[in-house]
Amino acid sequence: MTKEELMRKAIELSIENVQNGGGPFGAVIAKDGEIIATGVNRVTDSCDPTAHAEVSAIRAAATILKTFNLSGCEIYTSCEPCPMCLGAIYWARLDKMYYGNNKTDAKEIGFDDSFIYDELALKPQDRKLPSEVLLHNEAIKAFEVWAGKDDKIEY
Repeated sequence: MTKEELMRKAIELSIENVQNGGGPFGAVIAKDGEIIATGVNRVTDSCDPTAHAEVSAIRAAATILKTFNLSGCEIYTSCEPCPMCLGAIYWARLDKMYYGNNKTDAKEIGFDDSFIYDELALKPQDRKLPSEVLLHNEAIKAFEVWAGKDDKIEY
């Protein structure tokens, strides 16, 4: 399939998802022009705030390919990803991302992630979500065990 056909599939998924009660987002993960996995936004249906189209497609592709490293694959998504999905795309090591609508288009219909982007630029103590370091001396032990592990699978 061409990149335009793959993007049209993501757009088709987004429209069908709205008609089926979900959010207006769809995603396709492809390798060498072949669809590996798809995902749609099912946040309200599944009561899962992480059930965005891109995350769902990444989870499905990783399961199908039996790897957390999706190098060699590309993602086609109907809208520019939110900060969570963009992070997941980077962690999955996808080679390239294509998107249709942008974050301004999303904001205009009520999907505004600008507050998250603004919060990420702040120091933790200046963010709206109160947070504090707690039991660092105990928590660091897991990192020390990891650092000393010879047979770890790095990701």
